Amino acid sequence: MEQEAKKWIKSMEKLGVDERDFERSLAYARDLLHGLHTIRTYPQGVTVFGSARVTEKDRFYKKARLLGQLLAQNGHAVITGGGPGIMEAANRGAFEYGGRSIGLNITLEHEQFANPYLTDTMEFHYFFARKVMLTMSSKVYAFFPGGFGTLDELSEIMVLIQENKMPKVPVFFVGKNYWAPLVRLYRTRMLKNGMIKASDLKLFKATDRVEDIVAAANRIGHPKIGENYYDTFKH
Repeated sequence: MEQEAKKWIKSMEKLGVDERDFERSLAYARDLLHGLHTIRTYPQGVTVFGSARVTEKDRFYKKARLLGQLLAQNGHAVITGGGPGIMEAANRGAFEYGGRSIGLNITLEHEQFANPYLTDTMEFHYFFARKVMLTMSSKVYAFFPGGFGTLDELSEIMVLIQENKMPKVPVFFVGKNYWAPLVRLYRTRMLKNGMIKASDLKLFKATDRVEDIVAAANRIGHPKIGENYYDTFKH
């Protein structure tokens, strides 16, 4: 394997590829390979996305904490970005029940720190590698209210499912009133102007009931550790 890598590097050097680009590529690969190895050490679970800025008094914090608890009660791993806010709440619910509580954190200059309710954690340097792992490690996605980061994660997963680049797994928007303007944009602008298809509106479900998310996870069941939907997914 190492000899093949050296041959590949030499062939790229002959094509004039800059040495600095090799260094960048290796750094990207380290983040990805470490992540891919790590997510095979626990069963695919439910990834919870949402704002890092809400406090434990926020109603969505309480709802995310309840979701984490219910998922743990039903034997599902809870996966988040590992930080505060909604992430902390979901991890906390699972952790307090004694379930698997996983945090895929990222190095930032401000705001992000690992919450204290994690049974498993790893840290990424690159956002894209972290997003790949947050996606590949789950069988259901729950999007709580959040900001630019949450919208970025939501949009990427939606377009990957839309374009058949990943399995069609359940996607939930938690908080009907919060997400209503976005759903209205989908219907009255994007769909009306032919930017999306009517079938694309079925890729997600807006709900106020965290029990809906648990029920979806229960229907899918419990994949074995080491198994991943992407291993057999054809696109």
